[in-house]
Amino acid sequence: MKSVLILFVMVNLDKLLLTAECSLLHDQVLSITAQTSEQVDILKNVSTLYETVLWQPVSPHYITVDSEVHLFVPANSSHSVMDVLHRHSITHQLLLDNTEELIEMQTRNDSTDPRSSQSYYEKYHSLEDIYHWINKTTQENPDRVKALLIGSSYEKRPLYALKLSVDNRPNKKAIWIDCGIHAREWISPAFCLWFVQYSLAYYNENLDITRILDNMDVYVLPVLNPDGYKYTWTTKRMWRKNRSQSRDSACIGVDLNRNFDANWCTEGASHDPCLETYCGRFPESEPESEAVANFLRSHKDSIHMYLSIHSYSQMLLFPYSCTHDMAENHQDLLAMTQEAAQKIRRYYRTTYKYGAGASTIYLAPGGSDDWAYNLGIKYSFTFELQDKGRYGFLLPPSHIKSACNEALLATKTIALRVIEKTHA
Repeated sequence: MKSVLILFVMVNLDKLLLTAECSLLHDQVLSITAQTSEQVDILKNVSTLYETVLWQPVSPHYITVDSEVHLFVPANSSHSVMDVLHRHSITHQLLLDNTEELIEMQTRNDSTDPRSSQSYYEKYHSLEDIYHWINKTTQENPDRVKALLIGSSYEKRPLYALKLSVDNRPNKKAIWIDCGIHAREWISPAFCLWFVQYSLAYYNENLDITRILDNMDVYVLPVLNPDGYKYTWTTKRMWRKNRSQSRDSACIGVDLNRNFDANWCTEGASHDPCLETYCGRFPESEPESEAVANFLRSHKDSIHMYLSIHSYSQMLLFPYSCTHDMAENHQDLLAMTQEAAQKIRRYYRTTYKYGAGASTIYLAPGGSDDWAYNLGIKYSFTFELQDKGRYGFLLPPSHIKSACNEALLATKTIALRVIEKTHA
């Protein structure tokens, strides 16, 4: 009888321990470094065979010896992934073990009213909130802000660009800023809202923004990828692409920043609809990228600066990303990003890398900044905002202010230089 009781207790204790272990598992983010070519191959397999999401780099193709890889590992894949890493002695450390908590923190929002306080801009906002904000901002600033419907998404959501203009002077030069081309990069739309609010609040108070708006109109597209952004709020936080359906595959979505006609779908992009860097069926196959391209084409004579906001990695980039060739005005672009990075370092003690995209990160064909540059917008930039990987795409709301202030300083610094170059 005693042996039966002991067996019963042991079996149930095993069940309890297993339950406890499962309950302790969370979605995690690992920092992994392969130290041999064999480990690189194993890590590439881990990122494709298991249910994981590569944060950095965006594609297994770019995993190399001694490069730091950030891998999002859902709880149900945790045992399998950790077992492979341990068996092959692959160096790794835990970056985040509380992703659910961070996501809950990002989506917590006490206010949907833009008039409530400055704290509105230190929170992340759902797509519905952003549409509400667009309406409120245009209603309350009719002389300075207009909402332009430039197109609609695959799922027929409106693409609104705000035009900031302090006068109705004809033939005024302009800046274009877009945010949220990649759905999971929430700090990006947060910056677009921040920039508009700052421009309206500090015009005639801050010398830099006053000079910029006196000389140039600014077009701001807060969410270039509304379907994907909505999906990150409701279904899958780590979603990157848009939500279009493929004719030949059950996999959903196109990487909109591989869908422009700049060395389209060469090395650094994929023809596979299931991969994160899927380039689409042809350049501008997606209604979102087509809408932006059509708008820029129709305003190419007035728009002198293009800026696309991304995250993460703290970089100020310029063309080219689609080739290792140098841009015609490479030295100008380098000097502008260098000055901006130095100012960020001086004022905020934060380090930003700067340079041409292909040499600073990796080849990324089909990008909007390269396409805009080839269109004739010779001051074209991509900013990668905070951070360097501590939180990655799950940057807490408490970091929004510092991330946006850094990007704002870089934007103002470069815009003033563009004004000097184009108004001479």
